[in-house]
Amino acid sequence: MSVVADPPDTPPHAPPRTPPRGLLPPGRLEAAHYEPPRVPLEVLRHSSVPDTLGVGRPGKVGLLELGFERVGGRTELVRHYQKSPLQIMRPLYFDPHRPDLPITFLMSTGGGVIQADRLRTDLSFGPGTSGHVTTQAATKVYRMEHDYAVAQTFLTVGPDAYVEYLPDPVIPYVDSRFYQRTVITAAPTATVLASETVLAGRLAHGERNAYQVFASDLELRRPGGELVALDTVRLEPGGAGESGGRSVDGPAVLAGHSVMACFFAVSPLAPARELADLLHTALADRGLPYGVSVLPQECGAWVRVLGDHTEAVTRALGAAWDAVRRRLIGVPAPDLRKT
Repeated sequence: MSVVADPPDTPPHAPPRTPPRGLLPPGRLEAAHYEPPRVPLEVLRHSSVPDTLGVGRPGKVGLLELGFERVGGRTELVRHYQKSPLQIMRPLYFDPHRPDLPITFLMSTGGGVIQADRLRTDLSFGPGTSGHVTTQAATKVYRMEHDYAVAQTFLTVGPDAYVEYLPDPVIPYVDSRFYQRTVITAAPTATVLASETVLAGRLAHGERNAYQVFASDLELRRPGGELVALDTVRLEPGGAGESGGRSVDGPAVLAGHSVMACFFAVSPLAPARELADLLHTALADRGLPYGVSVLPQECGAWVRVLGDHTEAVTRALGAAWDAVRRRLIGVPAPDLRKT
């Protein structure tokens, strides 16, 4: 699990299954739109045809498209398309220090992610915009008997924009199979703060690493398509085959911990090494194992942190967010109060 500058070594995805056309505009319900170009082998090996609703059937493809532009003195949502189960209400402006910055909560009409789901979210922020995007609650990934589930997020950030993408944790339930792909395309003058958190399962219910596979790719790209950084996570508790093998509790993976998170700060507004020092200082006294590094091309810094309790890791990420925010835009992080 590391930040590299090469594409993941994963096999091409199986031929896409094209669903029947509905009443949506052409293209959105084509498999090429909601299926990732590649799926990690650890996930792909679970591909099968469900005995219930299959890939592409009604309710199995969730789409959300949001476009933000600078209008007058603040950032406004100017384009909005949603297809259940993905949805939002309306952006809110309650940050007392940045009343121009909309805060958008991503929501789902379902209780979580189930087998054969294909979810795609497209977030576009134009030049000079600002915004904060998060989820209403943790993403629950339920038990699966057939196939797997995929959630893709494409975040495009224009010149001189400032965007925060900080979703709540992903909780993979027992026997779940999930691939999460996040593609951040940021202009060289844009600032993006992004995070990902995954739990070992329903910790309060005694589930720990009982999922079949959790895979994640976070890609940082430039507008021309250049890959700047890639963070890959592959957690497969049983390993390959019935005999098992690879352990997710090894020293180079979770090291016996139950929560893993990463935080990326991509910005030209401060030197990369200064951002790395800020992240180090924010986490130094929290009693959690972590590692900080400068991103390729000196475009920013990132940190990965491990923990045994969700609350402790959440507070650590909050401290990192607040420290970086104060340095880059001169104001503290707002209290979102989701509970």
